[in-house]
Amino acid sequence: MSSNKDTISELIFKIKRGLNLEKETRKPTDKEQLVLRLEGQYPTDVGVIASLFLNHVKLNRGEALYLGANEPLAYICGECIECMATSDNVVRAGLTPKHLDIRTLLTMLTYRHGFPEILDGVSINPYTKRYLPPFDEVELDSCILPQSASVVFPSVPGPSLCLFMAGKGAIHSGFAGEDVIGEGFSSLCACPSGD
Repeated sequence: MSSNKDTISELIFKIKRGLNLEKETRKPTDKEQLVLRLEGQYPTDVGVIASLFLNHVKLNRGEALYLGANEPLAYICGECIECMATSDNVVRAGLTPKHLDIRTLLTMLTYRHGFPEILDGVSINPYTKRYLPPFDEVELDSCILPQSASVVFPSVPGPSLCLFMAGKGAIHSGFAGEDVIGEGFSSLCACPSGD
């Protein structure tokens, strides 16, 4: 991770050349295709090499991924909602044009191995699945509501953020009245506990 740019570039070139030669005799694995894709986007980035050592996870619609603190991740494509517990840092080591701090990242990682926990959600009503990672700061409800239907969410001890991914609708919160919002918008429901 902390090698000089020339060493990294040379290794990435060798990996790319080897994978392209392999493509002539067999279909590349998903991870190999990912490495070639990343090399196309970030041709001299150490993250291309790092991707060989990390899990490559494809989520199906309705699945969620839980990662603990100090676990590396790279979101590659598709649509997702990322929820983070309280944190005072985002440390980047590659695959971004933003500031990199590889030294800090290497000191804080857990170096745990194994496949990450995939959450399927638990039905809490006919339209809603709840995703509960193993920490208290965040829970996520995914509600797919048919037209003209309604649902009541129980109050929670703290604020709730409602994101409308498609369609439009109204949100009623005890003391704040009604908000009508639609696709691409959000509403913060800062209801006191018990309202």
